[in-house]
Order: sequence, then structure tokens, then C-alpha cells
Amino acid sequence: MTDMLVRLYDLPDAAGWYRAVAATGVTLRRARAFETHTVAAFAREHFSAKWVSEVEVALSRQPVACFIATRDRLILGFACFDVTQRGFFGPTGVAEGARGQGLGKALLFKSLEALRELGYAYAIIGGVGPKEFYAQACGATEIPGSDPGIYGDILP
Repeated sequence: MTDMLVRLYDLPDAAGWYRAVAATGVTLRRARAFETHTVAAFAREHFSAKWVSEVEVALSRQPVACFIATRDRLILGFACFDVTQRGFFGPTGVAEGARGQGLGKALLFKSLEALRELGYAYAIIGGVGPKEFYAQACGATEIPGSDPGIYGDILP
């Protein structure tokens, strides 16, 4: 899977997406260190053990490098950044039952804006699955020759 590049200095305004998500009762916020076990359990249940490792690293950072979407004290999705490699977005995931509500896009933009605030001009989305989503959402473009990129020698 290829990597994609995002121009952080040219992001669209995400305020409308944030308002739309908030109108459904969803809160977007940084996870808190004392919630590491909860966010990690969500990643394990819905995604993979490798993503659990990255969530744990993201929540050990200061500031925390993981945003979550919650409703009624339940996690619906998460997005990490600056974890796999510096300047990288991901992993990110939304529970199957919460997809199609704009949560993935909102979490993406929270993370990209945080990378921009850290001083990055560009972000890399590593090992992209839904290329069309990222191209449409944030203007991400494929990085030629990036498959498998840093993911070529992954331990089991």
C-alpha cells in the first residue's frame, strides 16, 4: 500500500464538519493519558494489536497525539499522529456501526491541524487503504515509490 502526502499549509476549513459531528452528540477531543487502557481496548476490539501499540505510544506523548470521537461516554473512533514516524498520520479507525457520520474526516482534520500546529508543512499518510477518501478529503497525493515504504519489514 502506498503512502500519500498532504499539504498542511493548504488545508480546507474543517469548522463545518466539526459542527455537523457535534450536532449528532459526538465530542471530538484529545484522549487523556489515564484513558490509555480504554482507547487501547477499543483499538484491539475493532482493529489490530499493532494499532494498540501505536495508540499506547500516542497516549504517552505530551501533548497526547491521539484524538477520539465519543458519544455517551463511549469511543466511536480514534486517530493518532506523529507516532508511526514523525509527521505521519495514523492509525485511525471508526467503529463499524458509527461509520458514514463524518467522524473519520473530523478525526483526520483534528490530527492534521495538530501536525500543522507542531510546525509541519506536510504530513504523510502511511500505507493508505482508501486513497480516494484522502484525496477528496484533504487533497492527499500518492508518493511515487512509497510501497511498501517503511512497512517493508514488519514483525508479526
